[in-house]
Amino acid sequence: MRMLSVASAVLVLSSVVACTPTPPASATASPASAPAPAAAPAAAPAMAQGANGFTGSIAETMDSGGYTYVKLKGAKDEVWVAAPVFDAKVGETVSVSLDMPMANFQSKTLNRTFEMLYFVQAVARNGQPLTAANAPAAPALMGSHGAAAAAPVVQTLDPPAGGLSVADVFTKQAALSGKPVTVRGTVVKFNGGIMDRNWLHIQDGSGTADAKTNDLTITTAADVKVGDVVTLTGIVGTKKDFGSGYAYDVIIEKATLK
Repeated sequence: MRMLSVASAVLVLSSVVACTPTPPASATASPASAPAPAAAPAAAPAMAQGANGFTGSIAETMDSGGYTYVKLKGAKDEVWVAAPVFDAKVGETVSVSLDMPMANFQSKTLNRTFEMLYFVQAVARNGQPLTAANAPAAPALMGSHGAAAAAPVVQTLDPPAGGLSVADVFTKQAALSGKPVTVRGTVVKFNGGIMDRNWLHIQDGSGTADAKTNDLTITTAADVKVGDVVTLTGIVGTKKDFGSGYAYDVIIEKATLK
């Protein structure tokens, strides 16, 4: 009888264990991963973040030669900057990037020398651009200093006596570096009074735009205008770097007008 009771107890215990429900899979599963953190806020404009960023209020402003010159007063410093013409008002706060300094810059159109002037491409007010995104930053290096002029007709010209074509200057640049050369062409761009010299581009119908052998940059003291056909003699310079990404494989410097 005692053995029957023990057997019964074992049977009851087995039934209880067998009937105990298996915990649901979700109870033993690893906790769900935490939601991904919210995306970081969009980066501030590069102008505000860059090491050369400067924000200040306009103390003085003037327009000349296709550029707006402004004196900006910041928390600690004040600077003069020049940008493609924009609507500047004394007292308003704007932001720029001081990427292209020019020491002792002489503006012939203003008859004034700036101890330090920064040419800037973009000016922003409250994060909104006030200048065109593709406007020229430095008149000495790109674009035209002043109102845009219609592109002149480029004549196909023979090299001057004892001189070379524009394309020849590019193809022979290594041998010509540091030597005088005479060229003739149509002036297609002119920038006056930048860094104590005038900057112009000439073309003579030789070379190609794809190969970048059709347009030659020349610095000179001579005053010319877009559309003029000129003959100049100057010194060939190669691999000239003026900073801020503006560099020339070939340039003719200190040229005199024939």
